Amino acid sequence: MNKDNDSLPQQFSLFDVESGAIAEAAGESKAPPGKFSNFIVYVDESGDHSMSTIDPQYPVFVLSFCVFYKRHYSEKVVPALQKFKFNHFGHDLVVLHEREIRKEMGSFKFTGPDHRNDFINELTDIIDTSNFILISCVIDKTKLQARSANAENPYHTALGFCLETLHEFLEEKNQSGVKTHVVVERRGPKEDNELELEFRRICDGANRKGIQLPFDVIFAHKQVNSSGLQLADLVARPIGSNFIRPDQNNRAFRVLKQKFFCSGGRSNLGEGYLDWGLKVFPSP
Repeated sequence: MNKDNDSLPQQFSLFDVESGAIAEAAGESKAPPGKFSNFIVYVDESGDHSMSTIDPQYPVFVLSFCVFYKRHYSEKVVPALQKFKFNHFGHDLVVLHEREIRKEMGSFKFTGPDHRNDFINELTDIIDTSNFILISCVIDKTKLQARSANAENPYHTALGFCLETLHEFLEEKNQSGVKTHVVVERRGPKEDNELELEFRRICDGANRKGIQLPFDVIFAHKQVNSSGLQLADLVARPIGSNFIRPDQNNRAFRVLKQKFFCSGGRSNLGEGYLDWGLKVFPSP
């Protein structure tokens, strides 16, 4: 702990005791009473989806879906993130952004290594404690370019996999017959229009199963200060970093391994997620 902060007690406990966690988990699988599913999905990416340039230090594109049970998200995750901001900044208007934290830009200019480590460890603990399902796709741009001179758009390829896997998860939870909203961050008019067209094309049947997918896309500005979008932003890069440097110590990815949609359900968390909740394309 930073010596300067030793005398300052934490103002807010981040997570209250969740005595109903087991009952809540069981409730996830019940058919929702209305026309919307019990889940909300937040999406973000890491890396550049352009195939014209490939960064040799980060030659991948990563798309991540964070799937939250709405009750847990609204009652536990959002308050925990708000308390975290109040504790560290004195207000809750700061938007957490992985790149700015990593490069110590803007509001994230730490007083020293201890301050930085305390901040990141506490934020990692929030991700660890939050219950959400992670669905992600890593596009190896170097291999994709070697396969074809006219390689497909990495974002669109990753989007197809993630939406198909999301549908499989919702089928498992008896939620596939109602609408689920998928929230993505705005990037620009051209990119947003292209993404929306591809999203609706996939949902209209251009998917592996050839079926209608009951999803609706929502575009949001970063300034809306969405807790879900900020958490999605924080998880994408550790996935890409682990793919590029699998032998490097990566605490963030060790935490995320427990979140991936996997073949064995809750009893097999952290195992059986490759080619299930985490897709690598082209396949190694």
